[in-house]
Amino acid sequence: MPWLIQVVIALVIVGLILWVIEQIPMDATIKSIIRVVVIVAVCIWLLMLLVSLAGSGGLFPIPMRR
Repeated sequence: MPWLIQVVIALVIVGLILWVIEQIPMDATIKSIIRVVVIVAVCIWLLMLLVSLAGSGGLFPIPMRR
């Protein structure tokens, strides 16, 4: 379960970062580029986390037959 807490904390931090970016006065195209980069990075990080958990048997354990 510690991975779930890590994911929730990371998503809260990313949400705060996106909120701060919205508050900064800057060109709209730069803001949208930054938003897209942050969201893509978080999606890649989540996919890597899910794949690593699935591979180690932590997320989707597969029983072994003997």
